[in-house]
Order: sequence, then C-alpha cells, then structure tokens
Amino acid sequence: MKNISAIMKRELYGYFTTPVAYVFIVIFLFLTGIFTFYLGSFYERAQADLDPFFRFHPWLYLFLIPAIAMRLWSEERKSGTIELLMTLPISVSEAVIGKFLAAWCFTGIALALTFPIWITVNYLGEPDNTVIVASYLGSFLMAGGFLSIGSCISAITKSQVIAFVISVVICFLFVLSGFPLVLDFFQAWAPHALVDAIASFSFLTHFDSIKKGVIDFRDLVYFAILITFWLYATVVVIDSRKAS
Repeated sequence: MKNISAIMKRELYGYFTTPVAYVFIVIFLFLTGIFTFYLGSFYERAQADLDPFFRFHPWLYLFLIPAIAMRLWSEERKSGTIELLMTLPISVSEAVIGKFLAAWCFTGIALALTFPIWITVNYLGEPDNTVIVASYLGSFLMAGGFLSIGSCISAITKSQVIAFVISVVICFLFVLSGFPLVLDFFQAWAPHALVDAIASFSFLTHFDSIKKGVIDFRDLVYFAILITFWLYATVVVIDSRKAS
C-alpha cells in the first residue's frame, strides 16, 4: 500500500503541474452544464431531481475519460520513462493500481466540483438526496470502469491518439450493449436469457439501476469485476512488454 500510495501521489501531483488538468475540468464542468440545463431541459421539466445531469454521464465519459486514460502508459512508453519506473522497487501491479487510482481520484475531483448543480436543485425544490448520492456513486464507479479499459489500451500502444480511439470504440460497445435500440433488436428474435446477458455487460444497465437510488450488490460486483479484469489485463500487457 505504501508503494501504491507513493505512485498515486506522484501521478496526481503530475496532473496539476500541467494545464491539462485544468483544461479538462473546465471542459467537463462546461459540458455538464450544457447537457443539464439545455439538452436536459432542467428548468422546463419542473422536477426537483438531477436526472438531466446524470442522464448524459455515460456519453460524456465516453470521450472525456479515454482522454485522461490515453496518457497513463502511452506517454511513459513513448518518453522511455517506463523503464525508469520499472527499475524502482515496486511491482508492476503496484504501478498499475497507483496510476489508475490517481486518474480515478482526479476524475472524482472533477465530478465533485459539480456540487453547485446539487445545491441549485435543493434551492429550487426538495429532491431525494439519497438518490442523488447513489447517482454520484454510480457515476464515479462508471468512470472507474471507463478508466480501467483506457489504462489497458494505453499500455498496448505508444500512440496516445491510437489509445484514445480504441478506448472510445471499446467503451462505446460496453455502453451500446444496454442501449434500448440494441436490446429491442435482440428481443425480436433472441432468447430472453441472451438479451439479459447482453444487457448485463452494459454500463447503462448498471448505472441506470444505481441512478434510481437502488444500490444493488450485483451492480457493485459488476464494476468491481470490470475494473479488476482490465487492470489485470494491463499488468499482463506490461509484463509481456518487459519480457520482450
């Protein structure tokens, strides 16, 4: 844990020593505002909830999270600093977890800075704050899922652009598998069990469940397994690169 903590602090500090972090946060806050108040018709709905805010998170993360994740390992490989990192008295798994937690923490900071929207809805009405807390938790877990996928893809290639594009495609497939249009297509001819299996892989299915204020153990297990699997895959990729 000491090594993981040291790497996490190093990486998190690195985010805020460059303009990248501040640009990302500004863009994230700007887009969440646009999606919530304009596309989500926050005021026109006349309802005291944050559904317009959280509804667009999967699509917002689809592009913004891979933009964070693409530099996790691609930059290290391109600059050659990955060799220096691997000479330190740390294991590959500690490095992978530390860098992932730093990116996840940074994403959490950006998400936490949206608190004025929460204050606004409480000022205008009496929302169910338990549901809002659950939605924030679900959004944070979903961001971790996106990041874990992006981390693995970033370890595969030296090009950040390629890492970004591939990550977006894979994350899109995970989102799309729970999209109503896709599920309706399979329901027309596929067995119900197959449709449920396809939906169970989707971020949308599990995030929408948590967004309703119901924190189901199965949804937590889904995100835990997803993050663990992709981080393990990242370790395997980096180990194979070292061996070669």
